Amino acid sequence: MDLLQSILYDMVYHSTPIILCVIGGVFAYKANVLNIALEGMMLCGAFIVMLVDFLTGNLALAVSASILSVLLLGLIFSFFGITCKGNVIVVGLGINMLVSAIAGFVLKVMNSSNILINSLKVSDFKINIPVIENIPILGSLLSGHPLITYLSFFGIFLMWLLMYKTKFGIYVRVVGENEDAARSLGLKVSFYRYMAILIGAFCCALAGINLSLERLGLFTNDMTAGRGFVAIAAIYCGHGDPLVSAVYAIIFGLARSLSINLSIFAGPAAGLFDVIPYVLMTIVLTVVSIYRYKNIKIRGFRINE
Repeated sequence: MDLLQSILYDMVYHSTPIILCVIGGVFAYKANVLNIALEGMMLCGAFIVMLVDFLTGNLALAVSASILSVLLLGLIFSFFGITCKGNVIVVGLGINMLVSAIAGFVLKVMNSSNILINSLKVSDFKINIPVIENIPILGSLLSGHPLITYLSFFGIFLMWLLMYKTKFGIYVRVVGENEDAARSLGLKVSFYRYMAILIGAFCCALAGINLSLERLGLFTNDMTAGRGFVAIAAIYCGHGDPLVSAVYAIIFGLARSLSINLSIFAGPAAGLFDVIPYVLMTIVLTVVSIYRYKNIKIRGFRINE
């Protein structure tokens, strides 16, 4: 029972930053923009919140600076990728490398391998829900998590409503599906693509804050460890639907949880379990790609080979 509860708690724990990147990234996906900079934006959010809090001791200022910094990255990505019509993959990779390089430089100047705030207690961010926290299994799923974790799961449904039940979401999808038709309707294509990317940037900032501030209480360079790319894979598998893509994010979080909890019993081979999430991601992407290939529709006919 203890093992099961640990697996479920860690599943939520590891799913949160991926979910945040997913629910933000789906809008860029629907606007037909591949935001490959999710990784760098999340790393920026994690870095700035800890750096500013370390320098000033003001948590509110640190969170605000983190969000504004990542929004600035979103504007930079949008300017070069949309306004200047640059290659969004190159621009995104450039942002990923730039953030990592700046963080590495600052850590070197500080003569430290990480940013650690001794006065910061991760347990202070956890919200224990009375009664529910004492219920086996359910307590592990619903209680004892930081605020941003609850916001991430609430955000799944919020983003679904925004995507499918508002004019903004409809216009974003129109822009992504047929740019010429969107222009003929008088829609400002660049505006909706900018907004789609900025929504993703905001969510990535929250993911970074959750990762470094709420979960670990420290920052180390490249601590995102590919979570942004996992989010892109989840978005692809879910066809950009917030609900379906979030399910894939939770599956990847479950895989990470299993790899950590089962490695305890693996002894010297424990390191092998670290590859479980990435093997699962590869398998899921392969299966989804094959399924899509076998269900291509051409002029109303479905090809099944």
